[in-house]
Amino acid sequence: MRLSLTPLLALTLLSAPAFAQSAPHAEPPSNPVVTPIPPAKDADTTTIDGLMAALYDVISGPPGQVRDWNRMRSLFVPGARMMPVGGKSKDAVGIRLLTVNDYVASSGPLLLEKGFHERELARRTEQFGNIAHVFSTYEAKIEKDNVTLRGINTLQLMNDGKRWWIVSLMWQAETPDLPLPKAYLPAK
Repeated sequence: MRLSLTPLLALTLLSAPAFAQSAPHAEPPSNPVVTPIPPAKDADTTTIDGLMAALYDVISGPPGQVRDWNRMRSLFVPGARMMPVGGKSKDAVGIRLLTVNDYVASSGPLLLEKGFHERELARRTEQFGNIAHVFSTYEAKIEKDNVTLRGINTLQLMNDGKRWWIVSLMWQAETPDLPLPKAYLPAK
């Protein structure tokens, strides 16, 4: 079965207020609680490849598998945002502004309950000095619902001279009205 929402968006929307039916808007983020960033594994943050692999790995697992949310937190700079974009139609699109802790609180229980596996299909990276922009095409499966989803994660990254950090992660799902462009699909 193919659903028209990204898995992260679908799971986030299931546990949060619905998008507005009107013009684009942004929900204000919750009051971020300053929590120490857990130490990261070198393999997760030394390279962009390692960072991307860690991101997909940490949210993936079968029903009942507790995710390592401290590992997830270790990938993001303090104050980073996670932003699902979507809506009920192409004319009613909105965005949710989430901290990593907001995402864990809203989507974590659903990932645990339903099982969720996301993998990267293709990637385009632009880098200048210590900054990088990544377009990562994904395919995800919500195990208990037997649903497969595709879309694009777009990330802004920063290297502080010691490691790579995720500064922001925004995603949008493929829909019948918004198919993935060939340029963002695996080369054949």
